[in-house]
Amino acid sequence: MSHRLSDYDYELPPGLVATRPADRRDASRMLVLVRGSGRVTHAGVADLPAFLRPGDLAILNNSKVIRARLVDGRAEIFLLERREPLVWIAMVRPGRKFRAGARASFLGHEIEVAEAREDGTRVIRFDREPDLEKAGRMPIPPYFRREPEPIDDERYQTVFAAEPGSVAAPTAGLHFTPELLAAVPHAFVTLHVGAGTFLPVKTEDVAGHVMHEETYSLGADTAAAANRASRILAVGTTVARVLESQPAGPLRAASGRTAIFIRPPHEFRHVGALLTNFHLPRSTLLMLVSAFAGREAVLAAYREAVERHYRFFSYGDCMLIV
Repeated sequence: MSHRLSDYDYELPPGLVATRPADRRDASRMLVLVRGSGRVTHAGVADLPAFLRPGDLAILNNSKVIRARLVDGRAEIFLLERREPLVWIAMVRPGRKFRAGARASFLGHEIEVAEAREDGTRVIRFDREPDLEKAGRMPIPPYFRREPEPIDDERYQTVFAAEPGSVAAPTAGLHFTPELLAAVPHAFVTLHVGAGTFLPVKTEDVAGHVMHEETYSLGADTAAAANRASRILAVGTTVARVLESQPAGPLRAASGRTAIFIRPPHEFRHVGALLTNFHLPRSTLLMLVSAFAGREAVLAAYREAVERHYRFFSYGDCMLIV
């Protein structure tokens, strides 16, 4: 167990960062890590059904990525979360154009900066609902170091996305085709992924990091299916955050906001297996995975993935922890 940020670091050659998707969703490689023993084997994500046991249930995040980036010349509004009709929390640039109380024309809208918050975000009030499908751009991760392309409209979205609200994809779910989904017993939760997922940890003692909040919903049907399952496979860290936000014992329908920070020595109450992509060094997501499988075993698996030239991050390969 470690509380030091530097203990969650690893060396990653820049060429292993996947900035574009694989030719097919189910073509990604899948590193399989066995908890306890640390044993590693190698497969493809299409092989996932072979690693499941009778009674397993995969739970996936059906949040849909919204086209959250609005750009007008050199000005940008990055919508983070709707707070009420016509009112959004947003990141903006340049900040001087969006001071508290400012009014401006933006992409044919009249907007008002209702509040400048301490964290640098703004509360933006629109005169009418922005047409994100027409005017918005896909909010691909900044480490792609490129502008969105038409391929991102399809591939930075899961095939089962249903509930609009995320500004980053639940990336473990990007590997699923309709055929693979049909081959795996499954249910859904919703967690709207916020931009906080990209925020770096700035404190060497990770206990000092303030986790971002995200909105979630766990339906009654999913709770009932999970309670019947012999083991729950969380497809992605977002699903793990929803499930581990719930009390021990049988799951119940719930909705709300969670700021849970899962890191060693967290004891998992509901998740029995985890499918997840490879995460950034020093990130809270890497800490979550380390809590599930052990920091040393996870970092050893990451080193092997680097040696074997796995593709990393949102459009990259994945690992299955059982």
